Amino acid sequence: MTPTPEQERGPSRTYAGDAIEVLWEPRLCIHVRNCVRRLPQVFVPEARPWVVVDAADAGAVAAAIESCPTGALHYRRLDGGLQEQPTAETTVEPRPNGPLFVRGAVRIVDPDGHLIREDTRAALCRCGSSENKPFCDGSHRRIGFTTGPDGSKQ
Repeated sequence: MTPTPEQERGPSRTYAGDAIEVLWEPRLCIHVRNCVRRLPQVFVPEARPWVVVDAADAGAVAAAIESCPTGALHYRRLDGGLQEQPTAETTVEPRPNGPLFVRGAVRIVDPDGHLIREDTRAALCRCGSSENKPFCDGSHRRIGFTTGPDGSKQ
């Protein structure tokens, strides 16, 4: 039996600093690496722990986390700073050869109407091969999923 993404990548992890707490959910992470590009001194994939929360100010950490399109990273401000809010408009961005990035007040339900997740950001599977549906698990890269010039599946 194939392990689930959570079994493969492990449980959620929380990294606490003085001003901000970072939550990472590996089962949602598809390694877009926006966090690493924005704050390489905080998000250090080669290190353990890989999140060095106090290596930047809380505002910069929050901004880097909000750039994560999958919702794998979240934060809780401990310094009285603003918490993340959904964007005013919900948007769906089809990524070339990849998932759908959704931002806003995202509410995902199963076919019976049961809540799967409420979030401000999500990456939804578009290739059909994710083992973590409806979320993307990066399988599009493994199977060579491609989209046409207009973004439709080829």
